[in-house]
Amino acid sequence: MAPQGRLLIRGGRVVNDDFSQVADVLVEDGVVRALGRDLLPPGDASPGLRILDAAGKLVLPGGIDTHTHMQFPFMGSQSVDDFYQGTKAALAGGTTMIIDFAIPQKGSSLIEAFETWRNWADPKVCCDYSLHVAVTWWSDKVKEEMKTLARDKGVNSFKMFMAYKGLYMVQDEQLYAAFSQCKEIGAIAQVHAENGDLIAEGAKKMLALGITGPEGHELCRPEAVEAEATLRAITIASAVNCPLYVVHVMSKSAAKVVADARRAGNVVYGEPIAAGLGTDGRQYWSEEWSHAAHHVMGPPLRPDPLTPGFLMNLLANGDLTTTGSDNCTFNTCQKALGKDDFTKIPNGVNGVEDRMSVIWEKGVHSGKMDENRFVAVTSTNAAKIFNLYPKKGRIAVGSDADIVIWDPEATRRISAKTHHQAVNFNIFEGMVCHGVPLVTISRGRVVYEAGVFNVTAGHGKFIPRQPFAEYIYKRIKQRDQTCAPVPVKRAPYKGEVITLKPRETKEDDTAGTRMQVHS
Repeated sequence: MAPQGRLLIRGGRVVNDDFSQVADVLVEDGVVRALGRDLLPPGDASPGLRILDAAGKLVLPGGIDTHTHMQFPFMGSQSVDDFYQGTKAALAGGTTMIIDFAIPQKGSSLIEAFETWRNWADPKVCCDYSLHVAVTWWSDKVKEEMKTLARDKGVNSFKMFMAYKGLYMVQDEQLYAAFSQCKEIGAIAQVHAENGDLIAEGAKKMLALGITGPEGHELCRPEAVEAEATLRAITIASAVNCPLYVVHVMSKSAAKVVADARRAGNVVYGEPIAAGLGTDGRQYWSEEWSHAAHHVMGPPLRPDPLTPGFLMNLLANGDLTTTGSDNCTFNTCQKALGKDDFTKIPNGVNGVEDRMSVIWEKGVHSGKMDENRFVAVTSTNAAKIFNLYPKKGRIAVGSDADIVIWDPEATRRISAKTHHQAVNFNIFEGMVCHGVPLVTISRGRVVYEAGVFNVTAGHGKFIPRQPFAEYIYKRIKQRDQTCAPVPVKRAPYKGEVITLKPRETKEDDTAGTRMQVHS
């Protein structure tokens, strides 16, 4: 689908992360060509120019959802939002780009996984997209493929799982190796931070107690399990001087770990998601099994009802940085794979369509953040971290025309009956949100307007991302130059040195080590 020739968005309040201004926006051939007051006098419309009246409305950079799993084969099933339905729903919610995950099985090629996801997505996407790639095992081949993906394939982020033992989980020494390679090739390391060993033991304990329902999912992976892994990942990344991105920060304690690390000078970013900002884990104790099961995701939602507000406060003040949805949707019949055993419930919830409105309602309408911070956490910060800025994440001359006309006062009631996703349940069911996208523009084309789509599968494009994003690597490079340890200059030791004789050596076989004992 070719972009529309020319668009003029007239009279809106253009909101970027750093300031807002009333201005017209002229779009040609998919990019912003001009920005300013009265770009075209009233009544002076040229042929082929479409004028959109945005008076009294906000004009925002399109949202960037940093975390989705479309048509993901997982836990015996496949998520029902594919790259067509999922990106179409994203556009309805004001999101104009997603970053999905290519996830290879242990022992499989990262490049082959990347190509598989490209082949799934390219013919279907209605908006632009990019791909993170997961590192689920370690070898010299994996190390080399990471280098190839960063150099030739437009991948600058790699995700490691500290959970899903036996499936995707990697150990600390593998994390160290993967973080080291990320730094070498100019990528950002990402972690799913939960202690997979403790989860595995906790699950056995819950099942032994006869707890088979969705509440067991949260009980076997409490906050401490997430916080411990978050601190461990930050500690390992700090040892390597590798930038770290913690996906789906779900608990107060894990968020505190991220906040403390940032204040201590670590280059680490935390990503809360729409689910954790908009609802909580008390749902797992619902007496309706399907309702509880539809909230099962990893890490789980937290039963502490103060969690969403706490996470939003940290997002507002800069302790947390971006927002995703972790959109990974399964219908009730798929969730029912775990009807007798919570460990078999496919993990995942919705959010790609509702992320922007939920954050506006819980963040901006509540007074926790302003419109500029909203743009930062829904779009700009992600663009900077993943090296898409300023083509994405900003409305400026030369930027891609991914734009949303937003009504901050209008409201909508979220419901599975009216949403555009394929899944038959919505975790935000009944929530009334201020902040409604009226018009969504992708690549310079009006793709959603007043509830009506004008989309074509394949309209979106894969967006390659270059390594060594300045936003994160300026500090990393400077630290390498100035903060490396140096040896102490001292005179050589010239005193006595003990001599060890072979006949004085004994073996301690029980410890499996050689001990040297001196008489």
